[in-house]
Amino acid sequence: MAIYPVILCGGAGTRLWPASRPERPKQFIDLISDLSLFQETVRRVAPLVESGRIVVVAGEAHRGFIEAQLAALGVEGDLILEPVGRDSAPAMAAAALWIEQIDPDGTAVFVASDHYIPDAAAFRSTTLEAVAAAAPGRIVTMGMAPASPSSAYGYIQPETPGLSPVRRFVEKPGQAEAERYLAEGYLWNSGNFVAPVRVLLDEMERFVPDVVAAVRAALPGQGPGAHALGAAFAAAPKISIDYAVMEKSDRVWVLPAAFEWSDLGAWDAVAATGRGGRGEWVGHASDGCLVRAAPGMVVATAGVSNLAIIAEPDAVLVCDLGRAQDVKALVEELARRETSPLPVAPPSLEALAERFQRWLKLSALPLWATLGVDADGAFVEALDEAGTPVGDFRRARVQARQAYVFSLAAAWGWGAGHAALVERGLARFEITNRRNDGLYRTRVSGTGAVLDDTASLYDQAFVLLAAATAVEAGVDVERSRRTAAAVEAALATLALPQGGWREPAGPEFQANAHMHLLEAALAWETLEPDGPWARMADVIVGLARARFIDEGEGFLREFFGPDWRPAAGEAGRLVEPGHQFEWAWLLTRWGRRRGDPWALEAARRLFAAGERGLDAQRGVAIDELDESLRPRSTRARLWPQTEWLKAALILAEEAEGEARQRLIDSAGAAFAGLWLYLTPDGLWRDKLGPDGVFELEPAPASSLYHIVAAYRQLRETRETLAGG
Repeated sequence: MAIYPVILCGGAGTRLWPASRPERPKQFIDLISDLSLFQETVRRVAPLVESGRIVVVAGEAHRGFIEAQLAALGVEGDLILEPVGRDSAPAMAAAALWIEQIDPDGTAVFVASDHYIPDAAAFRSTTLEAVAAAAPGRIVTMGMAPASPSSAYGYIQPETPGLSPVRRFVEKPGQAEAERYLAEGYLWNSGNFVAPVRVLLDEMERFVPDVVAAVRAALPGQGPGAHALGAAFAAAPKISIDYAVMEKSDRVWVLPAAFEWSDLGAWDAVAATGRGGRGEWVGHASDGCLVRAAPGMVVATAGVSNLAIIAEPDAVLVCDLGRAQDVKALVEELARRETSPLPVAPPSLEALAERFQRWLKLSALPLWATLGVDADGAFVEALDEAGTPVGDFRRARVQARQAYVFSLAAAWGWGAGHAALVERGLARFEITNRRNDGLYRTRVSGTGAVLDDTASLYDQAFVLLAAATAVEAGVDVERSRRTAAAVEAALATLALPQGGWREPAGPEFQANAHMHLLEAALAWETLEPDGPWARMADVIVGLARARFIDEGEGFLREFFGPDWRPAAGEAGRLVEPGHQFEWAWLLTRWGRRRGDPWALEAARRLFAAGERGLDAQRGVAIDELDESLRPRSTRARLWPQTEWLKAALILAEEAEGEARQRLIDSAGAAFAGLWLYLTPDGLWRDKLGPDGVFELEPAPASSLYHIVAAYRQLRETRETLAGG
């Protein structure tokens, strides 16, 4: 008999506010390990699958979390998406009907996605015992031996000790009743059920036929991946499985389970695991506290005890662990107030743009326009937390990127001095970095001495982009045009007969340098429509279409061999989520100009591939995937967040209705992820570890290009959608 673990992802985790929210409930956050509760559940049940498969039932709003977190584990499953929540009975009916289509003789193991069961082996052993007990035609629920007379759980009264028919189910009792139930041998109701799908459906047809009828009408067709239930699902009565079947059926049995279990219903339950603390906490004479600090935050305590302190970026909870159940009442009160942060409704693009602009205009740009510029006009490599320049060298890409940044600041009228910064910076760059062949060397010292004379293709792309942006802003126009013409002509020395250009600095055959060359070519094509730039852009897109992008799966690789086929070894298997987003952004721009429908479809597929690299727990895009789009490096740098934001925004311009709103919501999530990295003083962190802690290092100047480019797209999308 094949086993089909069914993970039910309902529930909002209200008592675990502010970490748990309706849009990110507790099952998708890292409450007790580096994995989310959902991932812990998947890992716990996966070994039960032999000839069966995992089925997940969840709301449409949480699809992104589930797909990303399954991918991070390298586990596949069938995902059934509910258009609206109708409680556990319709959800279980959907899973049972789904399994019935695959395997009418299959047995479903229904488990909650948000429970704490540290002994996975003991859980599986008990589950197999329950599967055997259910085989004669029973519905078997796992009952937990109560650790205390708790009023936080429902209870089950068995007929006899051991495996037994159920005499009755009891909802959460008062304290006196709970003490009596404990004395009389009642068990806690764990909410885990095992049943052959035919048995469960027979009982549901018997007691709640309207549930089965509505779900059957909404059932989607078979196939791998995610499947949305139809609109008919909303007609199903909203009812729990306990009320619908368990309290009425004479086929329900209970199996006592001995493994440790908690439904983690409130912060006291999380604290009891001893594994719920997160982030930076400095405590003095503070005993028995549970402290969770969001990335970039520090919580300090002195002389307190038995507290839950949950610090999220937009809300902080402080409560006595003995009153953890009261959090639900706090949430209900907050929901009645207009200022409540509870729903965390996605802010408008207008609000995001205004917040972003204030930070750039009032903090970041003034800082980098002063402390980030040397006396000779060159731009520094990095600033530490005290604002001290770091790095005794100057890279071509930093000089060009900072010229891009301040050219845009000048174009936006954000200060009279920005144009002068660009002019001085480019003049000094011309002296120290320009080679006799018209290309620009990679690195010089602080005094201009040559440290690396290589003319990187990547760097030439940014020289072209800086020159185009200067012309756009009306800064140093003639010299910038001469620079672009000279670089474009000199690139012929790097052109390859098989198409594209060679990268002299690093792997010779790569997509990244071409990506930035495409960005520069599109910028220049706007300024000089009759110049060589449109052809350059078309060559790069043709190469991307033919070689960089996997035709079958739609994702883009990084490194290639001389024939532009994927490089051998790990290099050829590398997929970077940030670059999926960045190419999606560029192809959308190119496709608009050419009227080529392939480009938009390719951009959407690239965006979907990039989404496979989103870490729902930290709310960020990670650094690396492999060719199966599973995580390879879960570190998360700043720049992929900006590219996620840009791609979501520009694709939202091309979408309508629900698809547009989904992309706008994605842009809001990307902005929230990016905002984690930015500090109020105009600096930023660059690398976020898997543990949610940022590496301590100076802020690299090169990131400002990514940040400003993201703001530019936000500015443009806001205007486009407002006008539409």
